[in-house]
Amino acid sequence: MSAALLLLLGGGMGRTQSVPPALGIQGQDVRAASSPAPSASPAPEENPGLINEMGKLFDKLPSILPPIKSPSETMNDLSRLAKPSTMVSGRIACPASSNGAPDCKQAADQLCQSKGYKEGKSLSADSAEKCSAKVLIPGRPRKPDDCRTDTFVTSALCLN
Repeated sequence: MSAALLLLLGGGMGRTQSVPPALGIQGQDVRAASSPAPSASPAPEENPGLINEMGKLFDKLPSILPPIKSPSETMNDLSRLAKPSTMVSGRIACPASSNGAPDCKQAADQLCQSKGYKEGKSLSADSAEKCSAKVLIPGRPRKPDDCRTDTFVTSALCLN
């Protein structure tokens, strides 16, 4: 049994593996001869993969996006936009526009101008149905043009 073990360890499996030479000089020559010589390979072509395409996109971003403003420029823009404003309350009817919808911007402007401001923006509105006295006649059927819905601006943000 011990002889079979020695054969397996020393001769059977060990023969398929290369045994390094005893001298370092010989080992270098053998190793150099067994490894393939480095050859001059052509330059790698451009890889059209996802990472490469994303890199191209990032290269183009400065031309696509607007320039980023500094914090001081942003604050200057905000201060120009934040004009002094006041909220006012009242009740002004929104006139009908050319398409029949109520024009509450005009009503908000009127509400603010009545309080001494230049223009306004509607914050809240109210609607009410206004009917003619004909709907009160007993037994008379109601017609589509007997009533209309009026819209009113009740509060607005006014600007100087």
